[in-house]
Amino acid sequence: MTTKIALVTGAGSGVGRAAALALLADGYFVVLTGRRADALAETIGLAAAPERALAIPADVTDPASVAALFEAVRSRCGRLDLLFNNAGNNVPSTNFGDLTFEQWTHVVSVNLNGAFLCANAAYRMMRDQTPQGGRIINNGSISAHTPRPGSAPYTATKHAITGLTKTIALDGRAHNIACGQIDIGNAATPMTRRMASGVPQADGTIKPEPTMDVDVVGKTLIYMAGLPPDANAMFLTVMATTMPFAGRG
Repeated sequence: MTTKIALVTGAGSGVGRAAALALLADGYFVVLTGRRADALAETIGLAAAPERALAIPADVTDPASVAALFEAVRSRCGRLDLLFNNAGNNVPSTNFGDLTFEQWTHVVSVNLNGAFLCANAAYRMMRDQTPQGGRIINNGSISAHTPRPGSAPYTATKHAITGLTKTIALDGRAHNIACGQIDIGNAATPMTRRMASGVPQADGTIKPEPTMDVDVVGKTLIYMAGLPPDANAMFLTVMATTMPFAGRG
């Protein structure tokens, strides 16, 4: 196939939906995955070219489900050129002393274990296909750099994604696999609606925060994905211009 093949995890809403729609608009054949088939179908229904979209429901926390997903991509598409490793979740803001192990593992299972499973399967597929190579883009977050109050599980997993990105980028050199990370700050999605009414700040206050159009994330992803094989945007931050990031704390 001459059309490039992309896989987007967490494609049923938010950043994943925006990414899938942007890739479809840019000419990719896009495999959308997530746990809810109805949400994936809703995303495809918004696409200008739904004939270049394929929904394959999967649970990124389940190794067997991830293996079946990538086998389906291989059998239906023949290869994989791009993985946007985006699926993630969180728990309500919780002071570290009140955090439970169940809350911790709930976040780690998707944000870190799921990211590993998908990146690992994509890496093997890109390494073994002909022609060899591809690109993996991990969803990091502003929290990969600076935490919010009460965000230990989310922040820890996003810091870990940075290490995963660097290691994949290093190991991937031998197989023409590039790996980069997009760190997103306050994209307007259902997850960030609460910011309009105020979220906890480091000084103990509750303040509203600005957001940016989530479509900006799609445009940024297209830039990263469109780089030639000999170039890589290893880390790229895109954020609401006036959000409290540089001054957090």
